[in-house]
Amino acid sequence: MNPQELLYWVRGTGLQISAAIFVFGMIYRMLHLALLGRKKSLAAPRGSEWGPGLRTMWRRSLVMPELSANGRFTIITGYVFHFGFLITLFFLSQHIDLLRAVLGFGWPALPRSVIDIAAILSIAAMIALLVHRIIDPVKRLLSDFQDYLSWMVTFLPLLTGFMLLRGIGFGYITLLTLHLLSVELLLIVAPFTKLAHMFSLFSARWYNGAFAGFKGVKA
Repeated sequence: MNPQELLYWVRGTGLQISAAIFVFGMIYRMLHLALLGRKKSLAAPRGSEWGPGLRTMWRRSLVMPELSANGRFTIITGYVFHFGFLITLFFLSQHIDLLRAVLGFGWPALPRSVIDIAAILSIAAMIALLVHRIIDPVKRLLSDFQDYLSWMVTFLPLLTGFMLLRGIGFGYITLLTLHLLSVELLLIVAPFTKLAHMFSLFSARWYNGAFAGFKGVKA
């Protein structure tokens, strides 16, 4: 298989397989979480659930003053990464063209300079978070293989995408193939790792707050 044939397979069959794994894998993970439910509490409720649940969703999304310096660094740097990642994903003209072909509609793209800045900031934030995870003794102790795998499969599409836009390192066909392969790897891995939090994040925060509210505890 020559490079052109490999690219053709990656853009067609490979992308279809990885997208199917992502969709069905995420459906399975979300159904699994939903069906787990929770045991009916025999204790009398000491507070409401919805209010504390919504409040926890909001508070956990903020840089709270009571956080340590490490906690603030993690949240702020995480926001830089996520915003940069989402900007490059949804506002790069090539990505919009692909989404238009799938969804049937699109939206205006951002200037290439904005995309470049977002990508560079996102890449830098991911490297900073990795270094912090390695040098911080508590985070290093709590981290396992899945944490580093999740980092790698998220980082590679950003890196190869930026290299593709700027023509860095290899020819266009090679860079496009590497970028698509990295995206497909992310799609395949995401449903079966902690990256599934992209769909369960807010429901999990609500659940924690609601559970605490039921017991009359401030989350």
